[in-house]
Amino acid sequence: MVGLKPTDIPPSATVKFLSAGTAACIADLFTFPLDTAKVRLQIQGECKTSRTAKKYKGALGTITTMVKTEGPKSLYNGLVAGLQRQMSFASIRIGLYDSVKQFYTPKGSDSASIPTRLLAGCTTGAMAVTCAQPTDVVKVRFQAHIRLVGGPKKYNGTVDAYRTIAREEGVRGLWKGTLPNIIRNSIVNCGEMVTYDLIKETLLRYRLMTDNFPCHFVAAFGAGFCATIVASPVDVVKTRYMNSIPGQYKNALNCMFTMVVKEGPTAFYKGFIPSFLRLGSWNVVMFVSFEQLKRLMVLAQVSWESPF
Repeated sequence: MVGLKPTDIPPSATVKFLSAGTAACIADLFTFPLDTAKVRLQIQGECKTSRTAKKYKGALGTITTMVKTEGPKSLYNGLVAGLQRQMSFASIRIGLYDSVKQFYTPKGSDSASIPTRLLAGCTTGAMAVTCAQPTDVVKVRFQAHIRLVGGPKKYNGTVDAYRTIAREEGVRGLWKGTLPNIIRNSIVNCGEMVTYDLIKETLLRYRLMTDNFPCHFVAAFGAGFCATIVASPVDVVKTRYMNSIPGQYKNALNCMFTMVVKEGPTAFYKGFIPSFLRLGSWNVVMFVSFEQLKRLMVLAQVSWESPF
């Protein structure tokens, strides 16, 4: 392996798994305030009679209102759970995507077809949700909770949140909204991974770009835009259902129908701008970091295995 470059050696499944989780955490650190703003906009309208209900206007307006009424730290409510989610969630849905895609690709085929890529995206997306659902529930609860400056905390930390939800709602409470989350993340994963895969492959095939930062940036931006368009409706239902009090909705479908009746179809695209700002920027940071981390890990592997 002496003299080989990182680009000459395909990264192993383990390298992709670890790189994906780490890259997703890096992306979350940069974009978490936008994700919190998205959650607040998505749940707006379901508690109009609540004294604590706030009127948020746009991503910037939501962030400004939260900083004024709840303090700057409120923008990062649920960050610990969010990072736990990414390490378990992104590692599976992104890190194992290529391996699952190869598994579904018929032997002898030069490249995977679009249906095969979509199937791989749905598979890893569903697998990831099955493992990471409790972390997502806790993250959403933290982000949705309105705590005025100096006001009482809903949970005394992330561990307390897991315990409190399990105690008050049963263990099933930690898996609340699993079905809409599987649907949502299967769609998001297809929108992100398949779009990124196809755009990057096309740019390299026609030599429009080389396999470096500009190529990764363009592919990631396109992936974020497509994912936001197709996933927003399910994302809103998922957020509403996860954050609801016991008995507020019978199930995810009831939540969806209630939204349509009370707020109209446009409710499915509440928080679209912060969703796109968040997903677009998240995808750019994540995929660029993912590509670089894969190369660094392969380089470290080559250096480790090379004789002195």
